[in-house]
Amino acid sequence: MAEHPSLAGRVALVAGGTRGAGRGIAVQLGAAGATVYVTGRSAQGHRSEYDRPETLEETAELVTAAGGRGIAVRADHSDPAQVAALAERLEREQGRLDVLVNDIWGGEGNFAWDAPLWEDDLERGLKLLHRAVDTHAITSHRLLPLLLKHPGGLVVEMTDGTAEFNASRYRVSFFYDLAKSSVLRMAFALGHELGPRGATALALTPGWMRSELMLEHFGVTEPTWREAVAREPQFGISESPSYVGRAVAHLAADPERARWNGRSTSSGALAREYGFTDLDGSRPDCWAFLLASEGAGTAPDPEAYR
Repeated sequence: MAEHPSLAGRVALVAGGTRGAGRGIAVQLGAAGATVYVTGRSAQGHRSEYDRPETLEETAELVTAAGGRGIAVRADHSDPAQVAALAERLEREQGRLDVLVNDIWGGEGNFAWDAPLWEDDLERGLKLLHRAVDTHAITSHRLLPLLLKHPGGLVVEMTDGTAEFNASRYRVSFFYDLAKSSVLRMAFALGHELGPRGATALALTPGWMRSELMLEHFGVTEPTWREAVAREPQFGISESPSYVGRAVAHLAADPERARWNGRSTSSGALAREYGFTDLDGSRPDCWAFLLASEGAGTAPDPEAYR
């Protein structure tokens, strides 16, 4: 398949598209020619509790600049009424929905590393589940009727880790582990419900992604990210948000995408499958690197997995 597949005439919704993977996915869908609705809470003049500068409008502008049509819609996906209004707007303006990307997270600051359940903050943990799990269910409940109006729809549930990787590994904390595992199971369940109705659902994970937050943490930018490798050698396996964005674009353009129904996969695995690369021409596979690192006396060279 070509590096930039064609999605001309397709309509996509990236829920949680303000920054990170959501922004990367929205832009790459735009580069393929799609009309992309970008939703979330961080719009001009309306910052979420993240209190970060990125906005939905910026993402929509990047989608348009990439070759698609970006449309920013401020919506809180924890509110069923707001998501219902979003679905009504999509049906009124487009009459269809071909790709739904559930990338809502809202969990930064709402989990602790390696804190056992009884020592963690219960209110904070339940808030994480509400933002990272309930929102996905609400979004699918309200938008799937529109997606099913035309055959061939695609639902991508964004998570952290594949089903195979997470099945035997504790991920960060009780609440974090539960949130990410729940999204994986959502994709599996939706696959059973959507497959017979002509649509496809799957779970997708990026690797170690160079989000705005991660670049800021290391004090680098996307063009200078390799400067951080001296301090953290494993950062050498990282990938840009565009990498997982290209994964979604290729999935959406694949006429045989139903073969992925109910499954989970990663940006690195799909790069091997479809032949696309990250922005720098590499094909990082973070999950293969992590598997090779387990039990190894010396961590493998990240460059061998790019």
